[in-house]
Order: sequence, then structure tokens, then C-alpha cells
Amino acid sequence: MRQPTTAGSLVRAATTLAVLVPAAAVAQVQLQPVAVEADRPPESLTVPTTDAARSAIERTPGAVSLVPGTAWADTQATTLKDVLDYTPGVFAQPKWGEDTRLSVRGSGLSRNFHMRGVAILQDGVPINASDGSSDFQELDITGFRYAEVFKGANALRYGANHIGGAINFVSPSGYDADLFQGRADAGSFGFRRLQGSTGGHYGAVDGYVTGSWQSQDGFRDHSAGHSTRAAGNLGWKITPDLETRFYFNAADIWQEIPGSVTKQAALHDPKRAAAGNLVQNYQRNMQSWRAANRTTLNLGSTRFEVGGYVVNKDLIHPIYQYLDYEYRDFGAFARATDERQIAGHRNRLTVGVNLATGHVNNSQSVNLPGGGKGALLSKSKDSSRTTTAYAEDSFEVVSGVSLIAGAQYVRANRKREDRLADATDTSGERDFDFLNPKVGVLWQVDPGWQVFANVSRSGEAPTFGDLNFTNLVLASTKPQRATTFEIGSRGRRPDYTWDVAVYRMNLRDEFQFFDLGGGNYQVTNADRTIHQGIELGGGWAFAKGLFETGTNPDRLWLNAAYTFSDFRFDGDRSWGDNELPGAPRHFLRAELLYRSPKGFYLGPNVEWVPEAYYVDNANTTKTESYALLGFRAGWDVDDHVTLFLDGRNLLDRKYIASASIAAVATPTSALYEPGTGAAVFGGLRMRW
Repeated sequence: MRQPTTAGSLVRAATTLAVLVPAAAVAQVQLQPVAVEADRPPESLTVPTTDAARSAIERTPGAVSLVPGTAWADTQATTLKDVLDYTPGVFAQPKWGEDTRLSVRGSGLSRNFHMRGVAILQDGVPINASDGSSDFQELDITGFRYAEVFKGANALRYGANHIGGAINFVSPSGYDADLFQGRADAGSFGFRRLQGSTGGHYGAVDGYVTGSWQSQDGFRDHSAGHSTRAAGNLGWKITPDLETRFYFNAADIWQEIPGSVTKQAALHDPKRAAAGNLVQNYQRNMQSWRAANRTTLNLGSTRFEVGGYVVNKDLIHPIYQYLDYEYRDFGAFARATDERQIAGHRNRLTVGVNLATGHVNNSQSVNLPGGGKGALLSKSKDSSRTTTAYAEDSFEVVSGVSLIAGAQYVRANRKREDRLADATDTSGERDFDFLNPKVGVLWQVDPGWQVFANVSRSGEAPTFGDLNFTNLVLASTKPQRATTFEIGSRGRRPDYTWDVAVYRMNLRDEFQFFDLGGGNYQVTNADRTIHQGIELGGGWAFAKGLFETGTNPDRLWLNAAYTFSDFRFDGDRSWGDNELPGAPRHFLRAELLYRSPKGFYLGPNVEWVPEAYYVDNANTTKTESYALLGFRAGWDVDDHVTLFLDGRNLLDRKYIASASIAAVATPTSALYEPGTGAAVFGGLRMRW
């Protein structure tokens, strides 16, 4: 194994700082407030508060949502599933460790490694590599204030050119962070985690830093892992209308990979790892650091935002071969938003450009038994460049009703330089470009109720994982394109909320990835496919004042998210109108919590997939339906201390959490990822 780089030292140092400094800060430091208007707390220009972010995202005439950090703070949250469980339209299922199979409206259904189809951002800065692929294990779920979810083509705000849309995780600033915050979690399968953070502001300067350490033995054999992460930001409000903020984050992750198994093994012996993964000691280990800047200037009715970032990531990945990748990515972005009256009507114009460039020094060698590096098999430099320009205008034609029109232009380049002198030259270069227009309408029925509709185009250039660089095959993969029709509503009242959307997405050249075994794979473009569905989410306080009455009574709160997905081929030459494999037709998450004004809550939750779904294009082989029972409880001991308990799959149901896909599957196809067995976790969270 490669010796740890400076990234590992940086993570450990920053994490120690985040965990140890807060205790001293509490005892020794009294931060002074920034001078602001009376009774108005100071706010950052570069990091919107949760309420401000919700107001901004709900200007979108399409399916978007904001998930506050309180939704997952008092749970054993380690993966994207824990954050997005109650967001309809999102299918996020754990694989192993902190890895997750993520799909939004059917994006990346066939891709079983290195997430694709969704733009992942941290504080508005891309986590994805410059070719669009991503490893989101670098994210520290404990360190975010909220997450913004933009489904499909509704991600135009960030210029995202991914079929599934974008998810932006936002960190606290020193203005809204606790002076000290810490947590300790432990539970089943050897899970242990420590996390601490500190933040504050002094005059025109504010800052926030967080660090975490996590370790687990894993439910399955050969699924142990440990990670250390650190992140932070430092802001300087140069004037009341000008602020610049610097970000950093670093991660050091080691993770074993148990692998996919047959359906029989997944349902009857779910802990067992795939034999080949044991022999060759499959792992995914990475060290990374990232630095970024975002600067915001308010100039009259116009807001300007500019920034840039640099990413350095090393991936050591012994699988069917020993992969040694060095990622170097750079990017810049600029956006201007102008809000003013035009002929007595409100108008908001947004224009922006994103530039992403980078390369991967790609080295693949023989993976010796036990996971050792053998003879060099291939070596290349894979370079990517993606430029996105976009504009959107919202014009209020009558009070409460706005018409929105926008467009996005994407130009992408993928280039490989073969650096191994052998008989096969895999060098090649491809260019892609496409235009994505959008029109929509947003009706603000009242301050808490919106109705929206839109018609949007979206497109996505292939990543390096979608391009088979072997001479002529390089030219065969096309970008995938989609036209989406969508209508929906969202709103909130004191005792209930709702989030409803109905959509149909017509795709051309959808990427399909087939694992042929032994490290071989094939990527093709389907001809025409359809993704359509219904997304229902919301909450309801259907009973109040059961034991505690008055102005703040106790309540029973039902929280639920239901997704209906109808994904299929459309007159395909090989597959006709068969269903697209890889996602359930019906998916339900629901939770019933009793909340007391005395600070405690408790209640059960369920996850239900009532119908099995296909794992092959031929529609011959399915997973199995399942229902899982969980339970959560917590107690706010006082304003500073919270205890929580999180029970999962309490009936110990054997089930299939996710699956890879094949053209034609058989009973012996190793496509299935077993779900985790019964587990209980508990934790303590403190804040001052």
C-alpha cells in the first residue's frame, strides 16, 4: 500500500483541532458580536441561513426541497440515505461502509460504482470530478446545516448538467454555528464515531471547523472501514455588502469491499462476502483535500458571486486489478442575480458560468492475492474539461404568478493519453456540446402554498467510466438527453406540509452499464426510454394535546415519502417496452413520532418495497419485496445535551438493498447487495 500522504496528516491535525479546541474556547473565549441592526442577528452573505435558503430554492418552478440538518442530527447518519430518506423521488440504498447507490428519478440506474448522474456539491462547490463522476464518501454528514435537493433539470441554478439534478450540502458559518458542539455514537457491528466542531465570529471575521473519526467492523464479512475527516470555512465581511469566504476539507478513508453476490446468497447468507473479494482483498482507500473560495458582492439590486476550487485526491483501489488513481481537479464559477421592477412587475434574472477542468493519472496493475500491486497493465492520463453557461429569467406577470424561461449550454471534452508502450493504444479524444432550454410557471397561491409546472431539456456527457477507450469503441458512446414535463405543488401549514410532483422524462441515448465479470464491462446507449413517476411527501400532526395541552401541546407527527417509478424502454429494438431494471416501482418511507414539549420523542418507522424489481433488461430475474421496521427515540435533557437511540431492521429481515443490472440475468448472476441486519445505535450530542 502507498504510504499516507500529507492529506492524512492534515486530516488528523484538523480533526484534533476541531475536537480539542472547543473545550478551551468555552473556558477562555468570549466572542464579540458584529454591529448590526437592533434585534437582528448578524448573517453571512456567502452562506444563507436555513430559512433564506428555503426561500431561495422555492423560487424554482419544479421539484426541489430543502432538508434541514435537524432531520438527521439525532440518528446514526453516515450515508446519503440517512439524509435523503424522506425526499420523494430519491432512491438511496446502502451498499457497504459509507457507500450508497444513489438515483434521482432513475439517474445512473445501471452504474454500480463511482456515482454518476447527480451533481454533488459542498457549499456550492462540486464534489464531482471534472468528468462528472463522484465519490461522495468524502462528505462528513455530521458537519452540515442543511441539504438542497434539485431534481432533474431543476438544477439550473447551479448550472448542473446531470440527468438526476444536483444535491448541495451546506456547512454552518461562524454566524450560526455553536461555540462548541460534540457527539459520540456507538452501536451494532462495531460502529464507533466521535465528532466535534467549533465556530464563532469576531468583528468582521467568522469561522467554523469540524472534525470526525469513525470506525466500524461492518455487517458483512470483509466490510470493515474507518475514516477521519475535517472541514471548515473562514469568512471576512469586508464591507456590509462584500464578503469572501475560504473553505477547506480533507478526508482519509480506508474501506473493505464485500462485493455483490447471488440472490440465493443475499437472502440466505447475507453476511458472507464474495469469494473473489476475499482472495484479492478488495478495498477502496482514498486521501483527499480540497480548497475553495466564494466571494459575494451586493451592488444595488444585483448580487455577484465568484469563486474557484482545487482538489487533490489519491485513490488506492485493489479490485479485479490494482487501481492507483491520482485526481487533480480545478474549477471556477461566476453568477450574477439581478432583482428589480420592470414596468411595475417583479423580475429576477440569473446568469452564470461554470468551468471545470482536471485530469486523472490512471495506473492499473495486477492485483496479487491479498491485495498487492503486481505488474503494470495500463497507464494513462485522462483529462476532462466541461464548460457550462446558463441564464434564467423570472417575470411576475400578475401578482403571485411568475413565468420562467432559461437555457443552458454545455461543452465537454474527454481526452486520454496512453502512457504504456504496448500493442494497444487507447489514446483518443471526444467533444460534446448541447443546449438545454427550459420554460416554467410558478404560482404563489399564498405565502405557504405554491403550484408549479415546467418543460425542460437536460443533457449529460459521458464520464471516463462510460467511455471504453479501445480504439473505435471510443466513438460509440453518445451523451444522454432528456425532455421532462412536470407539474406539482408544495406548501406548509402549522399542522401539515406537502410536496407533490408528477413528471415524465423522455430520454434518448440513456447510458446503460453492464458488468460482464472479471473486470470487463460494456457501456451502450439505449435508443428511447421513459422515466415517469409520482412523488408524494409530507408531514401531518394528526393528534395533539394527548397528555400535554396549552400553547405548546404534545403531538403525534406522521412523516412520509412515497415514490412511484415507471421506468421502461420505448419500442427498443432488443427490449421492446420492457421495464428498465434497477429500481423499485413503489418505495415508501414513513415514521410516526410522538413529540413532547418536555423534550423527548419516540416512535416507529418503516421502509416498504411491496414489489420486487427486475435486475436485467430481459425482465427475467427480480429481487424480492421487503418491509423493514425501525424505531427512534430521543431526549433533550436540557438546552445543551441530547440523548438518542436509533434501531434499524428490528425484525432482522433478510433483504436485498440494491442490485447491479445485466442484459440477461440468471440465478447464478452475482448482482445483489444484501441489506444490513438488525441493528441498534445510541449517541450523545452536546452544544453550547
